[in-house]
Amino acid sequence: MGADGEDLAARTTYREAMREALREALRSDDRVFLMGEDVGRYGGCFGVSLGLLEEFGPERVRDTPLSESAFVGAGIGAALAGMRPVVEIMTVNFSLLALDQILNNAATLLHMSGGQLPVPLVIRMTTGAGRQLGAQHSHSLEGWYAHIPGIRVLAPATLEDARHMLAPALADPDPVLVFEHAGLYNVSGELLPPAAPVDLDHAAIRRPGTDISLITYGGSLPKTLAAADELAAAGISAEVIDLRTLRPLDDAAVNASVARTHRAVVVDEAWRTGSLAAEVSARIAEDSFYELDAPVERVCSAEVPMPYARQLEEAALPQTADIVAAAHRAVD
Repeated sequence: MGADGEDLAARTTYREAMREALREALRSDDRVFLMGEDVGRYGGCFGVSLGLLEEFGPERVRDTPLSESAFVGAGIGAALAGMRPVVEIMTVNFSLLALDQILNNAATLLHMSGGQLPVPLVIRMTTGAGRQLGAQHSHSLEGWYAHIPGIRVLAPATLEDARHMLAPALADPDPVLVFEHAGLYNVSGELLPPAAPVDLDHAAIRRPGTDISLITYGGSLPKTLAAADELAAAGISAEVIDLRTLRPLDDAAVNASVARTHRAVVVDEAWRTGSLAAEVSARIAEDSFYELDAPVERVCSAEVPMPYARQLEEAALPQTADIVAAAHRAVD
């Protein structure tokens, strides 16, 4: 409670936290504008920008044609001209249509210009499965983008990160990609005022522990925390690390956790082959091999196009029970 008796915590959803972050950015800087498919009159495919067109007008909240390459390219041009565009791509699979703009232009222009052409662009997109949208709309391709030098890749998994990551992302001189897991939009809770600005360079310990490190990000965080609860009931103390920033990875936080627990499970909704989980596992092997008392376990999606049928989709995705089983293998 505050001095005047007012509750300092506000109950909100992940979706509303993202919307308030956009509202704050639009209010505080005239250079900021939002653009993308259906972000205006429709309020965004997932309702994140609902009401912003009426509040800020069509110059600041711009509906675009159905051409990801065109409007991401326009965002790059606006950033080069001194604006601070926030480009919304409806879902991550559609970002593939703009991959040339992201990889060959946004990520490279600062380097190719000898530091003369920064591209302060934020690209937001929805990622992940679990909503029965079939194979073409259920990708988790964050690891693909984390492969690219010249960009920062964020995966806000909490209400606080959804609300407060956008401001430092807009202040970054490099392009920033923000992956919002669709399964988080309806998650609700109390959003406390920030004690300090969100740090985009460091992972977060979401739960301390001593027996095993559960390392994850984005939409897999709630399942991983649930797994930690189940493990605690079985007498296993699991530390949960939320990577938050996928490029650059916070190696120091991961290695420090492994040094405390001597075991690790990496949870990643992407396919196992060539995944971000593979990268994290390799870095643990390179930097913390002699700290390990068991091989690193990985929990990832099945190597199949995501099924539509509910029971098959659930079987293909990493679930809490899979994380618990991997932790038991590492500990036992």
